[in-house]
Amino acid sequence: MLSRQDFVFTIGYDGPLAIIDGQARRRYGSLSTRELIEKGLFRAAYSSAVYSKDPEELRFVAEAYNRLTGASIELKSLERLFGVYPIDVKRSLVL
Repeated sequence: MLSRQDFVFTIGYDGPLAIIDGQARRRYGSLSTRELIEKGLFRAAYSSAVYSKDPEELRFVAEAYNRLTGASIELKSLERLFGVYPIDVKRSLVL
């Protein structure tokens, strides 16, 4: 299983290998979901909420995104919008 920081800053997969944005992880890896939203990092914030499995965090991300964009994206559609799915990956490569 990936660490929270690795999951939040995964930019893609190469088979069973997660590709991590190392620069973003170093810069923003210690921020909470709410702090990531404040920085405008909605994909990372959504990833953080998915990793935490906290429905309240997921709702907060959806509300903040809709408020900022004026959209009315449903919570279940964020998974497709950001392309973030909970996947069990054991290996990672930091770029």
